[in-house]
Order: sequence, then C-alpha cells, then structure tokens
Amino acid sequence: MRPPPTRRDDTVDNLHGIEVKDPYRWLEDPNHPEVQAWVEQQNRVTFDFLERIAGRPRILARITELWDYERLGIPFLEGGRLFFSKNDGLQNQAVLYTAPSLDAEPKVLLDPNRLSPDGTVALSSMAVSRDGRRLAYGLSASGSDWMEWKVRDVESGHDLDDHVRWVRFSGAAWTHDGTGFFYSRYDEPPPGEAYTALARDQKLCYHRLGTPQSEDELVYQRPDQPEWGFGASVTDDGRYLVISVWHGTSPKNRLFYRDLEAHGPIVELLADGDAAYHIVGNDGSRFFVHTDLDAPRGRLIEIDLAHPERSAWREIIPETEHTLTGITWIGGRFFANYLAHACSRVHVHGRDGEPAGEVELPGVGTVVGFGGRPEDRFTFYAYTGFTTPARIYRYDIAEKVSTLHFAPELKFDPDAYQTKQVFFESKDGTRVPMFLSGRADLPLDAGDRPTYLYGYGGFNIPLTPAFDPSRLAWMEMGGVLAVANLRGGGEYGEEWHQAGCGHRRQNVFDDFIGAAEHLLATRVTRPDRIAIAGSSNGGLLVGAVMTQRPELFGAALPDVGVLDMLRFHKFTIGWAWVSDYGSPDDPDDFQVLLRYSPLHNLRPAAYPATLITTADTDDRVVSAHSYKFAAALQAAQRGSAPVLLRVDVKAGHGAGKPTAKVIAMAADRLAFLEEILKMRVA
Repeated sequence: MRPPPTRRDDTVDNLHGIEVKDPYRWLEDPNHPEVQAWVEQQNRVTFDFLERIAGRPRILARITELWDYERLGIPFLEGGRLFFSKNDGLQNQAVLYTAPSLDAEPKVLLDPNRLSPDGTVALSSMAVSRDGRRLAYGLSASGSDWMEWKVRDVESGHDLDDHVRWVRFSGAAWTHDGTGFFYSRYDEPPPGEAYTALARDQKLCYHRLGTPQSEDELVYQRPDQPEWGFGASVTDDGRYLVISVWHGTSPKNRLFYRDLEAHGPIVELLADGDAAYHIVGNDGSRFFVHTDLDAPRGRLIEIDLAHPERSAWREIIPETEHTLTGITWIGGRFFANYLAHACSRVHVHGRDGEPAGEVELPGVGTVVGFGGRPEDRFTFYAYTGFTTPARIYRYDIAEKVSTLHFAPELKFDPDAYQTKQVFFESKDGTRVPMFLSGRADLPLDAGDRPTYLYGYGGFNIPLTPAFDPSRLAWMEMGGVLAVANLRGGGEYGEEWHQAGCGHRRQNVFDDFIGAAEHLLATRVTRPDRIAIAGSSNGGLLVGAVMTQRPELFGAALPDVGVLDMLRFHKFTIGWAWVSDYGSPDDPDDFQVLLRYSPLHNLRPAAYPATLITTADTDDRVVSAHSYKFAAALQAAQRGSAPVLLRVDVKAGHGAGKPTAKVIAMAADRLAFLEEILKMRVA
C-alpha cells in the first residue's frame, strides 16, 4: 500500500544565504500532465487502501444516516419579507426560501442543487435589497473563492440580466433606493492561472442594475497599496457608505466613509490601521464602533463624525474579563456576544451602554445570530453544542423572552453523551482549555480510549462547541473527541491571538503537544491511539507537531494544510497570512519559519499513519502544499505506517462543498482511523 517514489529534481533556492532544496517544486503546477498523472496514481493507492477496510461501508452508512436531518439557517426579515435557508437532510446544497411575512407559507427562491448535476455550484454569498424586492447572489463553482454575482427578482423568482464576475472576498451592499450595490473585485487573472495567481489590487465598485459590468463605477482603489482589500456596507439609515479596509488576515483594519446623501468624498475616518474597528450601527452622525483599541478583549465606543478626534470618543460598553466577539444594534438595544472560556454569553445594553440583562441561553455552547435593524421588535439566533445540532430561537426584545422556532430531529439520543471542559498547562505554564466529549457510559480514564484531538490556533479564530454528525459517529464508535483552544486563536482576545503569531508560533505547537500529554497523564488514552487533526492553518498545526513529536501520535490527518512555510506567500491569497506567520522574505522571520515548516523538517524517521487530504481546485491553500508534503513524507517514512494522499476533485478549501463529498470524506477519515488505531467497535 505504498505509492511509488516521487520524482525528485535538483531545484535549490538560496534564501538569505542558506541553500534550501526543493526537489518537488514541479508538483506546484496543477495543469502539468505529469502532475495530474501523479495525483491520479496517489488517489488509486489511497482508495485501494480505503476500500479494503472492512468497516468503511458501515461507517459511511451511519454517517449518512446521522447527516440526514432537516437543518435551518437563521431567518431574517428584509422589507417585511422573511428569508431563510433549509436543507432537507442529504441535499448537496441548502435551498433559499422566502415568504411575504413571518407566518406566510414560504416558497423556494433559489435552489443551487439545480445549477449543477453534482452539487458543486454553491450559493456562497447573498444580499437582499432594503425593500426586499431584489436578491443579489454570489455563486462559486468547485469550491473556488471566485464568485459570479447575479440578481433575482424576489416576487417572480426570475433573474435579471445583471452579471458581475471576478469577485472574491466580497459581499454586496445595496444602496437604499435598490438601484444597485457596492462590491469588490479583482482583475481577470491570466489564462490557466485562476486558481494560483496572486490576489492583489482589489477594487471597490458600484454596479447599477440594468447596466453591464464594464460600466460599473470605480468607487475606490489604492494602486499604491496593492495588498489592501475593501469591504463595503451601507448604514441602516442609508446615508453612509462605510469602507472597511483590510490588509491580509490581520484583525487590524481602517475605516473610511462617504456621505451618500451629500455625494461627498471618501473620508479616512480611522486611517492608522492600529486596531480592529467594526461599525455596529449609527445614530445620525454618531457611529457605534466595536474595537480592541486599548482593550484587547473588546469594547464599544461612539465616534461623532462632526468631532472625530480621539479626545472626543465616548466609551459605551467597556472591556470585561470575557472576549467581546461581536455586537449588534437591534430594536434600540445592543446585543453583545461574549466568549467565556470559549462558550457563548449574550449581554444586552441600552443606547448609552446601561446593562439591560442577559439572554438566557439553552445551555453551555455556541450562539450566533441576533441580526436585524434598529427598528425591529424581535430577532433570531442559533444555539449549538458538540452533541446538540443547531436550534433556532426567536427573541422578543421588549419581553426579553426566547421562543423555540425550530429544532431538528436526529436519530440519536443526546443524553447518552457528555461534554466537559478541562484545563492543562502548556510548556511555558500557560493555562489552556480543552473540551472532551464522548459517550456517557464509557469512562474517560480507561487509558486506551481512541481519541480524536482537533486544533486550529491561528488568525484570531476561536474554536467553540459545534455539532458535526461525523464527530457524533466517532463518539458512537467509542472514541473521545478532544478540541483544544490553543493560543493564536480568538478565545481570549487579541493578546491570546498574538501569543501564537510570528516568532511566538511555537507556542501553538507546544499547546497542542501539551493537550496530547494531558490526555496521556489523565489516562484518557495512550500515544498509539491518539489521532491529531486540523484543517487549513490547523493542517499546518498537524504537520508541525507530527514532525516535532512523531512518537506521540498514532495517526495524523492534515487537511488542506499550509505545509510549505517558505513559499506560502507566492500563491493566491497566501501573502495575506504574513500577519500571523511572518514573511519568508524577512531574514529573521525566515529563520523562525524554517525551524517549524512541516515540509522542511521531515527527516528519515517512523512517522504516524497519515492521511493527507486536499482538493484539486483549492485556491485558498493551493494543493501544492499537500502534494509536496505527501511526496516528502512518503520518502522520509521509515516505519510501517501508511502515508496516503486523498485528493478531492471539483472541490476547494471547504466552503460550499456538496453534502455527498463531505460525507464521503468524513467516512474515509473515520474508516482510516478505525483501521489504524485498531478500534473495537463498541
């Protein structure tokens, strides 16, 4: 079950005076026939291995059964109309519905499943005009970040002639008269380079309905700042265009605005890029801004456009011990969503910040939602946990009462499972939280429970309780799910994030290793029964720790990982990650990156069984990362454990992936682990 050795060449780079060999550089060209033949050969070996696993059909059938439940997106109102998405269970893509009112019978507005026979065209973004009459919607094919925008008449369900292309990392923001919307686009890439070319020089444009894209107004661009990107929104009163200027993945941004009524110039309100600033709403010329300036865990301030100087800013909601992850302005109230040790809490405040209570939540888990307008009387939110699928609640703002709006029905007993939170000390003594979930009838101190340890640790993104049917299948099989809240994430604000960035990136890996060591010390499991997993930045995490401590794990599942830390910045949006990783072009950063880059730290050794997963049209983390790492790991493997590469076709980084592909991937991962960890099905 070993793929044949991969061809090596003599490519060598001289980087800051150090010669770095890159013998698999040729795998970076996804269009080359030799690369395509190599991928086909790798997939043949991988699927031959997977198809020989006796339990794979059983696992696939059970995951499919668990996934077959009705799921609802969070409803919202626009122009008095109701909009929501729903998946009947095994539909490849959720369907968008609308109704003229909350209590009226809904009808299908857009069914992406009809746009491709295999479900690989996804509704990736949408915006409804303020009067509820028009839907601007973005479609992505094969998991790509590229979107094509169209416009649909809501009442008739028919599309208009409008067609906007080469959109990426952008939503749409309607002007209040419904005549058009703002969006951001890139220039058309060279032929054959749509999935690999660098994404730079984004432009903010305005599309007026009924006109071709070639006539769209160029609203703002910065040729002198090719790495700047622009997110547009229009305030609830329709008066201001707000431009959030982002630079890479750094949480720090700039805020500009334009007075649309006065047809004024673009004003650089917050131009220093010294903190995160997010517009929550406005009261006339007074902007409510969520920021971490002088408050790493977040606070809410008020800025009057008539007196924008910092000395005139007013604090509305001060920083607390918990992390303020988001805040909305609805029905004359601020709804502040906090994380308390990676679990949601929602506090309500009045116009001037006075406390107005806390939303009573169904349990300890994750809450999202609380969207709406300042004049709304109610709002919706979703609650979920590791063993609780998303339930939708309607919240009456005046009465302060939550009413269950929708609860899915699954073929399992949630009371048969338990989740607890533990804390452990990392290498430098930092206290790190971790969730442990599993069957309530199986002890957590048996010393040999198969354990799926998942992490991310980057880009200020917190890992909070979330439901996944495949994780439930793992627990049914007798496995323990461990989710570690590593530094680099957003669980404890910007200080926690920065503690895992740049030259401090090793803290993230130490935290993950510390999580595994805690599982061993508390007799949850043993090394040969620990599987580590992570996606994207989490794929980097898995690749780094398995090269640093290969003896600590029985299996590794790096998914769409960033694995070549010396060339990540040369493809698509990779340059944007420099804020978290540092730059390979900087001599000091280069030394740090070289020390942990998974591709460059493989040595002849016995590595854990590894299933590397990626997709052929991933234009976020290009598949070359996984290709090169797989070739190098297969060459370095001195143990008997398999090293396999699974390449999904017509799929991307993960967003918009059809349900059928998600289920197939999940089943292959669990079947691989059942075989490798020698699990006895409980």
